[in-house]
Amino acid sequence: MTQPNPLENAYPDLQVSPRSLRGRHKIYVGAAAGVGKTYRALQDVRELILQGRDALVGVVETHGRVDTQLQLEGLPLFPRLEHDYKGVRLSEMDLNGLLERRPQWVLVDELAHTNVQGSPNLKRYLDVETLLEAGISVISTMNVQHLESLNDTVARLTGVRVRERVPNEVLEKADEVLLVDITPEILRERLKNGKIYARDKVDQALENFFKLENLSVLREIALRQIADTVEAGADAGAHIKERVLVCITASTTSGRLIRRGSRTANRLKGDLEVLFIDTGRKLSRDEQRVLDGYETITESLGGTFIRLEHRGNIGDAIVNYTRQHRINLVVMGETRRSRWEEFIKGSVISRVLRETKGVDVYVITRE
Repeated sequence: MTQPNPLENAYPDLQVSPRSLRGRHKIYVGAAAGVGKTYRALQDVRELILQGRDALVGVVETHGRVDTQLQLEGLPLFPRLEHDYKGVRLSEMDLNGLLERRPQWVLVDELAHTNVQGSPNLKRYLDVETLLEAGISVISTMNVQHLESLNDTVARLTGVRVRERVPNEVLEKADEVLLVDITPEILRERLKNGKIYARDKVDQALENFFKLENLSVLREIALRQIADTVEAGADAGAHIKERVLVCITASTTSGRLIRRGSRTANRLKGDLEVLFIDTGRKLSRDEQRVLDGYETITESLGGTFIRLEHRGNIGDAIVNYTRQHRINLVVMGETRRSRWEEFIKGSVISRVLRETKGVDVYVITRE
């Protein structure tokens, strides 16, 4: 059984087998719940069956939506496994049963879902990876706000912090990524008509996550993300890659720097490197746990994590690394040093800005 990660937002790296041995992965992405991702995925299963393919529904979450339930009617639904968890009966997708059954295609809804303790994998996207490795093709769904690199952006723009996340690599490795898009106005109308949530939850949803400005922002993010993903796939290997370096500490605020660096590297179609300078100071148990989590996050985003031992000036270490490894862009967090500390020890940011030539330096504020 996969052990839970010590950090809720740290993900294991995804090992990818040769493409010829893998199943195909088709992902429907939406800006929010209720746009029709699951409905479209169920339509695909029905069409595959009509074509004579061995396709079935591995797990689907209808959330009581009438249109989705109607689309599910008549389709082969693989039985779920029942789990007892803290006195509650919960059901999950039967991964081992599907591996034994070996259909040609299987629908796995909601990639970001966290499985109940006792399941083969902690996350549903890891179940999908297992199916793909076994040569089974998968149709899956997710909302764009669950993408790891967009977590801070979504929280800042909408005020909602999404806890269940999917590594960017899942999207990048997919064979097909399709956006299911409807306007924010139509989506709010669907919500008002009870087609997304139960009637008693509609007013609260309209005043919170489903505010018009939130949906507009999420739609724009989804459009840009899908465009970037498709463009990256088309242009892979066609240019000299940029190298983005993110400089972090063992602080709990460094995660947003890694995600910002990842988005920048993706936009530039470049490589991501995350650098921690080990000055010899003994880290606390919590700091070490946070740092280990950052290493896992970096790897899940397709980057390289570096722990560099250096007993001198931190700014010098960053400058030397930047020169030696031909870094094009450096991402740093706003300093927490007081003015007195900066006077005595010097400003790391100032030194990096002064000593790096031809290198862009992004300084991210703490807010």
